[in-house]
Amino acid sequence: MRAVTEVLRSGQVAGGPVVAQFERGMAAYLGVQGGVAVSSGTVALELSLRAMGIGPGDNVILPSYVCSAPWLAVQRVGAQARIVDIDPVTYNLDPQKVRKARTSRTRAVIVPHLFGLPADLTTLQSLGIPLIEDCAQTLGATEQGRPVGRVGLLAVCSFYATKLLCTGEGGMVLSNDEALLERVRALREYDQAPSLDAAAFNCKMTDLQAALGVTQLDQFGDFLDKRAALAAVYHESLPTELFTPPSVPPGRTHAYYRFVVRLQKGLQSPDEFTAYLSRMAHRGLQCRKPVFRPLHRYLELSDFPATDEADALAISLPIYPSLSEDDVRLAAHILQEEFR
Repeated sequence: MRAVTEVLRSGQVAGGPVVAQFERGMAAYLGVQGGVAVSSGTVALELSLRAMGIGPGDNVILPSYVCSAPWLAVQRVGAQARIVDIDPVTYNLDPQKVRKARTSRTRAVIVPHLFGLPADLTTLQSLGIPLIEDCAQTLGATEQGRPVGRVGLLAVCSFYATKLLCTGEGGMVLSNDEALLERVRALREYDQAPSLDAAAFNCKMTDLQAALGVTQLDQFGDFLDKRAALAAVYHESLPTELFTPPSVPPGRTHAYYRFVVRLQKGLQSPDEFTAYLSRMAHRGLQCRKPVFRPLHRYLELSDFPATDEADALAISLPIYPSLSEDDVRLAAHILQEEFR
């Protein structure tokens, strides 16, 4: 609150020095060359694709089990989205499905690191396709000792109100490629540009938002520690005969953006799933499906067995730094009562 008040008192409320400070801080945190703050994570995805020159005639690979933002970004640049299935254990992109889906026109893979767990970057990197890492849910986690966001050609972050690091709304593109970063900067705003660019936006972050980001980044390590502690309580409290807890493969760490469990017994129908969620909500426990609707369901595609299973059995449990360990134990108790 003090940081935001200082910005208000300065009279510089649009994008200015605090945005630049936040960009430098995020780049330093990830260990990359630089960052470009924008108005949302969805915009960050679109500008990344445009900066890479991706457009009509190109295709981009992404998973079905994800929110619609990556698909929307691909559509807006005029490219074709090639939707693939996920790894059934981690919920992340299945590298073997990516291998089969690539064509001579594949220009990039959007790699969402879901729920706090990094995707298999090592195998995906070996495919030789440029990676755009979507770190919206997994900032601060590592794969083989490397922070997410440092491996791909570009990385994007979202700072929406529910994300690991929050500015209310906002996003950022990060990279070690200064030429790509300069292209993103040119696309971020059109005012005082040397020439007209039909692809340019007005999608800047404000110093008010960046002030939140700077202070959140200062506390980010503590936020992650609290999430890890709460996740440990869930692991201790939930019976494995009812729920399969999140899996963390060797060489990866988990940021626990969400604590996603898989039901051991299937429900009979989507209506029964909704009924369980409603009953828990009436008892004060807000649980959700981790992904509202997989992309292949919107697009009426078939042969996505791992995604279909996750959609039928996965539940996201509350986990955020202001929760207490007693809150988590109560949540675990309510879950056991409802699903036995």
